Amino acid sequence: MSDPEKPVPKESASEKQDPDLRTRLVDVGVDLVSQEGAGALTLREIARRAGVSHGAPRRYFPTHLELLSAIAHRGFAQLGARVTATLGDGTAGPRDQLTELARVYLEFALDNPGMYELMFRHDLLESGHLRLRDTSLPLFGVLVDLVGRVRPGADARSVAGALWANLHGIAQLWRWGSLQLATGTDDFVPLLRTALDAHLGTEAGR
Repeated sequence: MSDPEKPVPKESASEKQDPDLRTRLVDVGVDLVSQEGAGALTLREIARRAGVSHGAPRRYFPTHLELLSAIAHRGFAQLGARVTATLGDGTAGPRDQLTELARVYLEFALDNPGMYELMFRHDLLESGHLRLRDTSLPLFGVLVDLVGRVRPGADARSVAGALWANLHGIAQLWRWGSLQLATGTDDFVPLLRTALDAHLGTEAGR
């Protein structure tokens, strides 16, 4: 928050005329969260790294939450692109597609811990800013659809929610090093397959 006793610096004429400033601010935020984590995402620091006055971001992002939402939106777009590329033309069986989707999800979480943390902040998803839920829910819809095809007749939404929670837990505990210590392995794939078996049933039993 800015000091109430200090006026927010006005934008320069060049800042007002820069049509790409909004994109550049988000780009800087994406770089910053990847380097230093979600806690480093302040309006002042993003403005400093973008080379503009610290009042300039307010033109496009009146609140800190809106800027964070725009950065998280970029993260969901990146994850969605990975999922789309991985699933390809959809000709693989639903179980194989689920395995690949889950693997990509875990790899994204582990490769982008700062962005991953930001994307699933409750206050961002609940705020409705920049329609962030409209970006995140289609990914969950893909998961629900595949679960329904693997387990016809089951409550696909509930099973998908439980599986997602399981994957989220694996990602968090793996990042902290807890699962490696507990299981004595440096490969999360066996844990992934066990999670899928627990929620979908074993392939041998189908």
